[in-house]
Amino acid sequence: MTPSGLIYKDFRAGVGAPPVDGQEVVFAYTGYNESGSVIDTSYRQGRPAQTRLGIQGLIPGFEEGIRGMRAGGQRRIIIPPALGPPVGPSTFFSAKQCEVFDIELLTVRQCERRQMAMFSDVICTDVNN
Repeated sequence: MTPSGLIYKDFRAGVGAPPVDGQEVVFAYTGYNESGSVIDTSYRQGRPAQTRLGIQGLIPGFEEGIRGMRAGGQRRIIIPPALGPPVGPSTFFSAKQCEVFDIELLTVRQCERRQMAMFSDVICTDVNN
C-alpha cells in the first residue's frame, strides 16, 4: 500500500525504468467495481490505451499505480474513493466504492514535436527497447 492509500500487487515486474512525467504510456487494462463487474476494458476497444503522464489525463489513483510500473509489467491496483474519478449520475463510479484495475504496461515512449515549415507532428520512440 502507498502512503496515499492505493493498494497494488505486481504479477510481473517488467523491464526498464518506470515512466516519468511527459512520457507516453501504452497499456491494456480491465476495470472492475467492488462487486466484480467489468466497468471498462481496453480489450473491448480492440486497442491499448495511451496517454502522457503528468497531464491529469487519468484517474489520480490509476496514474499513481502506473507510475511505478515498468514496460511488460502486470499489476492489479485497488483505488480508494479518495483517489478515484469524478462521481455523479452520468458516471458509473460511486463515491463509496473502491475501483479495481488490472493493468499491463506495454511500452513507455519519449515523444517530441517536430516543426517542418508550417506543419508539425509528434514522433514517439520506445524507451524500453
